[in-house]
Amino acid sequence: MSPRKTYILKLYVAGNTPNSMRALKTLRNILETEFRGVYALKVIDVLKNPQLAEEDKILATPTLSKILPPPVRRIIGDLSDRERVLIGLDLLYDELADTAFSSGYLDAVDEDNDTSTPDSTSDS
Repeated sequence: MSPRKTYILKLYVAGNTPNSMRALKTLRNILETEFRGVYALKVIDVLKNPQLAEEDKILATPTLSKILPPPVRRIIGDLSDRERVLIGLDLLYDELADTAFSSGYLDAVDEDNDTSTPDSTSDS
């Protein structure tokens, strides 16, 4: 089994608003369930540290930013859709790909998505 990557995340919130608190609670649940021990999370209150939000070009809160591993990804909102958060930040992609490869699912999908037609010609 290969070692898992370490994820570096920043969550930008605006005080203790309901959306900010919901985003933080949801994110902590996701991280403790799926990424226990392989993440670092920094919560930044843009009301207390507006310069950090400006430096990172944060225009709305809550915003979650995945810094490492590359590429940087951001998602805006209360993070209530768990799957959207995982996929949107490329946190679930590796796990989905590993499962798909090991089950042969991708090979089956490739065969089902053959878009050639009898009329089409090939240069190969």
